[in-house]
Amino acid sequence: MEWIVLGLVVGLVFVVIAKSSNKDKVSNNQGEEDNGPTGQGKRWVVRQGEALEADEVFDAWTSGSLDQMLAAMEKPTNPIDRHFLLLQIVEHTYKNRTDPEMADLLAATAEKHIQEFPGIAPKLKEDMHGILPRVPTYQHYATLLTERGEYAQAIEVCEEALRLGLHDGTKSGFEGRIERIKKKRDKDV
Repeated sequence: MEWIVLGLVVGLVFVVIAKSSNKDKVSNNQGEEDNGPTGQGKRWVVRQGEALEADEVFDAWTSGSLDQMLAAMEKPTNPIDRHFLLLQIVEHTYKNRTDPEMADLLAATAEKHIQEFPGIAPKLKEDMHGILPRVPTYQHYATLLTERGEYAQAIEVCEEALRLGLHDGTKSGFEGRIERIKKKRDKDV
């Protein structure tokens, strides 16, 4: 029994030492500070296997502040942080889409994200270890368009998502979403 307790104590000590020594290392995809001798408080992210200094776009999309995200829209950055910036603006405005200004901002940002996504997708897939994540921009924009009665464009958005191999996280996927949009369209006619 004493050996087990001793083993647990030694293991805990190693964990504490390992955590404290990791403070001075480059982070793995999170913008953590490097306070080591050369880091001087800089924050780093790993993008496509390369350590990059966290930029204004990274700070914006991780801030939760729509104003900060909008201010960073035209800033140059890597494709991964560009994707997450646009996605976070879409997510934020989607939740507030009953406000006409937010709905218009959602539409404009979603269109920009969808236009840029084919160029972003290969880099994002590489950064995500070969798996393309779910991209809610497509479903959120299709929902907004459907609510606005713009059925043909909503279907086009879903078809584009299918062409890119995306899934919306529902059981029926974008195929089912297209069918539901068509039913709503036919009902409203």
